[in-house]
Parts: sequence; C-alpha cells; structure tokens
Amino acid sequence: MWGVAMEARPLAVALSLGIAVWLASGAATAQAVVPEGQWLIDGKAAVQLYDCGGLLCGRIAWLVFHNPPGQRFDHDKRNPNPALRPRPLCGLTILRGLKPDGDGRWRGGSFYSPSDGRTYRVSMQMKSADTISARFFLGAPIFGKTKTLTRVPAGAAPGEC
Repeated sequence: MWGVAMEARPLAVALSLGIAVWLASGAATAQAVVPEGQWLIDGKAAVQLYDCGGLLCGRIAWLVFHNPPGQRFDHDKRNPNPALRPRPLCGLTILRGLKPDGDGRWRGGSFYSPSDGRTYRVSMQMKSADTISARFFLGAPIFGKTKTLTRVPAGAAPGEC
C-alpha cells in the first residue's frame, strides 16, 4: 500500500506542475496588447484607444462635422439622463472594460453610442495592424452589428473637437 502512495506522489507533483505551467502560459496568451492610437469609426468619429488598468478603453478624440456650426451633434443630446445631455462628446469615454481574450481579441466590454443614447455590449478583434472588427450588441452577439475601425495615421485629424 505504501508503494502505491509513494509512486502516486511524484505523479501528482508532476501533474500539478504541468497544470501550473499550462495556466501560466494561458494567462500570458490571454493578454492582448492594446492597439493604442486613434481609430476612425463610421467616418464620423475618431476613438482614442488606451489601456485602462489592463483593460481596453476608448474616448472620442475628434468628430467629423458635415453640418454648419449650430447644427452640429457635439453634445450628448440623446443621453437618457437629461442631466448628462449638455456634456461635450469630445473626450467622452465610449468604450469601457474590454478584457483581453487571446492575441488581438477583447470581450466583455461596453460601448456607449451617443447617436442613440444606448449602451451596448462589445467585443473586438484585430484584423490587421490598421483594422479592428468590433461587434456591438444587446443581449447575444447575433443580435448586433459589426463595424470596422480603421487606424488614423499619426498627425492626421480630418475632424475637430
């Protein structure tokens, strides 16, 4: 009986070590480098992506206006909270809390859309160094919309804030 227990101990130690190494390597691959910089969405707004405590977040860097001053959509006019409607869109954090989910992937975050005042769930994936595919949805991802974010070259800002 002792012989079986003694033989099982090295196996258990080896198995425990193997699991620890596997978990550590999985944790390392789950970390996605935040694609910092400005990303154009819908040709209307540039979102500045940044690391916020190990998560991916984004704020409005600038807007492209097609209307004359006075008719611009530059405040959070569609926010369901009337007290927040006067706040400017420039600098507004609209992407929050996306967790790394493998190389070049994030999930579990939220996206506030100033165009309709709703907050959506979001997941994102790098398609290339200059392209991100983002899925915005309510409930399940199948009930959503996919949008492409395109990196804005450094120094280019065809909009204003």
